[in-house]
Amino acid sequence: MRDFSSGQIKKGVRSIGFGGDGATWGNYALVWKDTSTALVDFGDTQYGNGNAFHFAAVGLTSPALWHGLAVYVVAMAQGTNQVQFDMKSSPVVGSGSDHAIFSKIAMPIAAGLSAGILLAYETSAFDAAPRGGADSLHFETRWRPSGGFGVTWQPNAMILMGFRALLNRDLDRLNDSAGATEGTARSNEYRLGMSVSPWAGALLDAGGTWLTRSNTRTATHTSELEPNLGFEQTLAEKHLAVRFGVDETSPTAGVTVRIASCRLDLAYVRDMASSRVQTLFGRTSNSGIATFTLDYGGLLHH
Repeated sequence: MRDFSSGQIKKGVRSIGFGGDGATWGNYALVWKDTSTALVDFGDTQYGNGNAFHFAAVGLTSPALWHGLAVYVVAMAQGTNQVQFDMKSSPVVGSGSDHAIFSKIAMPIAAGLSAGILLAYETSAFDAAPRGGADSLHFETRWRPSGGFGVTWQPNAMILMGFRALLNRDLDRLNDSAGATEGTARSNEYRLGMSVSPWAGALLDAGGTWLTRSNTRTATHTSELEPNLGFEQTLAEKHLAVRFGVDETSPTAGVTVRIASCRLDLAYVRDMASSRVQTLFGRTSNSGIATFTLDYGGLLHH
C-alpha cells in the first residue's frame, strides 16, 4: 500500500510528474527552498478490476531558521476499498490503512551544496479473508527506526546533481488461524540523478533507483534497478509548468499553476509502482495526485 501513498509523498507531486527522480528536484536536501509554506495533498489510485487506494495529507514548512535551515512536517492517512487479490494462489478480499508522520530537515551548506535528512514514523494494517471462507487474516506493521538522507550539488543555474537514500525498517506481523508469526521487513532505496537546463525554463532529468527489500517472516529478498527520466518546461512567466516522464516503468505527466501566493500541482501516473507490486492488485491502474500549496510567508509580508 505504501507505494501508492507515503512512497509518493516522499518524492513530492512535482517530482512524480517529472519522472519520479527523487534524487534531484524531489530531494530532501532542497526543503529549504520551500520555506514558509503549507500544503494539502490528495491521491487516488484506481485499478481496472475495481481495487482502489486513496490518501490525504497535510504539511507545513517552517520559515528559514539558523543559516537557512528549514523543517517540514507532514501527516498522512491512507485507506482502501474492499481490495481483491491472490495470496499463495488463493483469492482473498479485505481492506487496509496506513498512517504516517514524516519530518524533513534541510539547509544549504556552501558552494551549491545542500543536505537534508528524513525522519519517519509509519504503521500499516490490513484485514482480509479468503473469498467464501471463514478464516481471517490480520497483517500489521509496527514501527522501527526509519529515515533517510539526501545531498544535492548545484554548481550553476544549469546543473543539479543529487543522491538520496531511504532506509525503512518495520516489524511485520501476521495473525491467522495458525497463530501469530512476525519478522523484520527492510526496504533500502537509493536514488542518483542529474538535471540539466538546456534552455530557459526547461529541465531534462535523468537518474536511477536501486531498491532492495527483505522480509524474515516470509524469507524473501528482492533487488531491482530501474531508470527515471523526465522533462519540464515553465511557461507564462513561471505561472504555468508542464512536465512528463517515466518513473521506473510507469509513464507520468504533470502540470503546475501558480497564482499569487497559491500553487496547484497535479500529477498523473499510469500503472503506478508496477515494477514493485507487479500485478498483485491488478494489471492496469490510473493514479492522480494533487497538491495545493500556500505561501503563508508571502501573505504575511504583504
